[in-house]
Amino acid sequence: KKVAQILEHKPDVFINRQLIYNYPEQLFTKAGVDTIEHADFVGVERLALVMGAEIASTFDGKPGSIKMGTCKSVEEFYIGEDKVVKFSGVAKGEACTVVMRGANQQILDEAERSLHDALCVLSQTVKFTKTVYG
Repeated sequence: KKVAQILEHKPDVFINRQLIYNYPEQLFTKAGVDTIEHADFVGVERLALVMGAEIASTFDGKPGSIKMGTCKSVEEFYIGEDKVVKFSGVAKGEACTVVMRGANQQILDEAERSLHDALCVLSQTVKFTKTVYG
């Protein structure tokens, strides 16, 4: 019944924070809907924000009552042994992900600090376009 309620909203991809059992996954696949399970809560909130979507805990309402998000493509690939899902062409176009890999945690921590510093400089340059060279 839940799968039928979800399918009434005509999604292309269904993202769930929990496990999707085999039978419901088969129903989604038969209907042409891709599924993503075990999505972390913070990631889902950010994804909903940039895709212009609403996080729904129930699909009892009639189709159109839940705001669906949009993007141009969804790709799944591996970086090393980790699976990554990439959403491209999101509605707001204001998001990006930086994947960092390194030999040890110290290198990753330093790379993260350097990236943070660069983003801070960039954001200040956008806010205040006057630049003093030196």
